[in-house]
Amino acid sequence: MDQNKYPRIYVERTLAIIKPDAIHKSEEIEDIILKSGFIVLQKRKLQLSPEQCSDFYADQYGKFFFPSLTAFMSSGPIIALTLARSNAIAHWKSIIGPVNSAKAKETHPECLRAKYGSSDLKNALHGSESFHAAEREIKFMFPNSVIEPFPSREVTEEYLSRYVNPTLLRGLTELCKHKPHNPCVWLADWLMNNSPNKPQICDGVIVEEAE
Repeated sequence: MDQNKYPRIYVERTLAIIKPDAIHKSEEIEDIILKSGFIVLQKRKLQLSPEQCSDFYADQYGKFFFPSLTAFMSSGPIIALTLARSNAIAHWKSIIGPVNSAKAKETHPECLRAKYGSSDLKNALHGSESFHAAEREIKFMFPNSVIEPFPSREVTEEYLSRYVNPTLLRGLTELCKHKPHNPCVWLADWLMNNSPNKPQICDGVIVEEAE
């Protein structure tokens, strides 16, 4: 099958880091991640050198807290995770909360930084700030990653009009004809059986001719 025939559906990704001060709570945090609707695409436990931390936080270079930040992040093991779900970047940022854990305990007591962090520096968790930051950070932690660009609105609309809408319209037409007792289940079964991406199974035996 021509892989270019069907445009791929993209799911937003973000980078999460469980920092040295929260590494002992990693299983508990990962459980929260999964219960929040994320899929963990990649995971690795590692310890960064001060030089690697400087590269990772290059956008913070020159700020007064930069030496303390790189020293802290290289002080022990971390866990890096590539997380995926719809609106992953904003959702993960909302779950971990404000950067300063001490203030977060007052303003956002339910967030993860309030629960697992202790200060502005030792705030337990990292989350990418934007799509471009996530792209860079995921490639930093997982060098073999391939980050797909967001599809344009035109590409998304074309995919829907070409592959989704015609099949859905046929299904709804059949639904009106049959008037089943449980329309939702009937339509779900019909869509499964009539998906344009479903392989076609032929009856009979295909005989290959010897050359």
